[in-house]
Amino acid sequence: MTTIGLIGSGNIGSTVARLAVAAGHDVVLSNSRGPQTLQDLVSELGEKARAATPAEAAAAGDIVVVTVPLRAYREVPVEPLAGKVVIDTNNYYPDRDGVIDELENGSSTTGELLQKHLPSARVVKGFNNIWYGHLQSQARPAGSADRSALPIAGDDAAAKQAVTELFDSLGFDTVDAGPLAENWRTQRDTPVYVTPYGTYGVAPGTPANAQVVREALAAAKPTAA
Repeated sequence: MTTIGLIGSGNIGSTVARLAVAAGHDVVLSNSRGPQTLQDLVSELGEKARAATPAEAAAAGDIVVVTVPLRAYREVPVEPLAGKVVIDTNNYYPDRDGVIDELENGSSTTGELLQKHLPSARVVKGFNNIWYGHLQSQARPAGSADRSALPIAGDDAAAKQAVTELFDSLGFDTVDAGPLAENWRTQRDTPVYVTPYGTYGVAPGTPANAQVVREALAAAKPTAA
């Protein structure tokens, strides 16, 4: 099975870890506060999980999930992620992250910012449009009539295929939203952000299949000038 490295182990990171362990993957968790702060989560997850530093999690992962506040993306280790498939879950909240001119004027997307920081990695945007409670509650086996789909965006076809296969193992279909330059379609305040899966904060929500996700992506409108 695949080893999933996690840089950030908050709501999304810990949910991905739970789904990954349930699917038989190994997980290596990290955060900015140190491995000792993750012992309760590691104990919950069992023998397929261990805690590490961000650099160690980056080095250990076959696929690495970066799930930190966007303001901290420049702190993500660069060298251990060279050549790796990296899933970027980040969203832009100016009140939290500060104003980022490239995002305000539409000259970049969040995924492109991380890709620029990690020039040798293969960044795929994913997990950023769904509330973690719905991510946990809506995972379904392949072929289920009520299986939800998640959008991804990226510039590397092989990386997107690897992420598609991972998502399938975790319980979700995948919709390709295009290159990283198009990942604005999956960001906050777009039609595919949270609402297709139900009301934020209310589980289990309502499954959203691939057609629902495609329609929501198509309905997105640029907000930057």
